[in-house]
Amino acid sequence: MMKNYRELLEFGKSRLEEQGIENLRLDAWLLMEYVFQISRTWYFLHEEEQPGEKEEKQYIELIEKRGAHIPLQQLTHEAYFYGLKFYVDENVLAPRPDTEILVEQVLENLPGDQELEILDMCTGSGCILLSILANRPKARGIGTDLSEKALAVAEKNGRDLGIKARWIHSDLFEKIQEQYDVIVSNPPYIRTDVIQGLMEEVRLHEPYMALDGHDDGLYFYRKIIVQAGGYLKPGGLLAFEIGYDQGEAVSSLMKEQGYRQVQVVKDLAGLDRVVTGRKNQEEKYV
Repeated sequence: MMKNYRELLEFGKSRLEEQGIENLRLDAWLLMEYVFQISRTWYFLHEEEQPGEKEEKQYIELIEKRGAHIPLQQLTHEAYFYGLKFYVDENVLAPRPDTEILVEQVLENLPGDQELEILDMCTGSGCILLSILANRPKARGIGTDLSEKALAVAEKNGRDLGIKARWIHSDLFEKIQEQYDVIVSNPPYIRTDVIQGLMEEVRLHEPYMALDGHDDGLYFYRKIIVQAGGYLKPGGLLAFEIGYDQGEAVSSLMKEQGYRQVQVVKDLAGLDRVVTGRKNQEEKYV
C-alpha cells in the first residue's frame, strides 16, 4: 500500500470513475480533505509525501463505499446548508441547495425584530428550522417528524449549532396544539412510481419515508393544507418546497382552502421550487 497523497487521489478518482460516480473528481478530493484534514494549498505543497497507514486505509475504504453509491454526506456526516454545517446520516435526507430557496422565502416574510412562532413539519435533519432560527434569533421554533431517528439527528444539530428549538415526534399535526406565525414544510413529494427510477444514492441509501409522496406526490400537501389553517394565526404564512412540476397543483390546493397571496417561486434553474400563501385574516378554517 503506502501511496503518496497524489497517488491516493488518483486512485480515488479512478475507482469512482469505474463505478460511474458523476462528480468523481470533487468527491475523491472531498473524501481526502475529510480523512486527512488538509486544504488544497497544503496538498499541492505535500502531494509527494506519504500519509499515515491508518488514514490511507480509511480513505480507501471510504472511496469503495462512495463507489457503492453511498451518498458522500453519509460518509463524512457533514452537509453545508445556508452557511451552517449539519450532521447527517442514513436516517435523514441530505440538505439540498435548492431547499435554501424555501428558507429565503420564509426569512423575507419574517420581520427580524419580532418574537414569532415557527412550526417546521417533516423536519428531518432540522436544517430548515435551524437555518431560519439562526437568522431570526427572537423567533421560537418547533420541528416535528414521524421518524424518531430523524428527530435525534435534528436535536443533535440544534445542540451542535447552539440553536434552541423543540422537537416533537408527531404524525403531521397529531400532537400539535398551538398556533403559529409560520408553518414551513419540505414533505415527501416524489410519486411512488418515480422512486425506482431515481439515482442509486437516493433510491437505495436515503430514507424511503422521506421520499414517498404516494400515487401523485401530493398526498402530504393535501393533508397539511387542509389542516394547517387550524394551526396558523390569522395572516400566518404557509410555505412548502415542491417538486419541479407541482407548482400549479399545490398552489391550486392552497387557493381552494382560502389562502391568499399564493405564489410559486422558481429555483436558479427556472423550475418551480417553493409555494407560499397566507391564511386569511378571517378564520374560516377547519
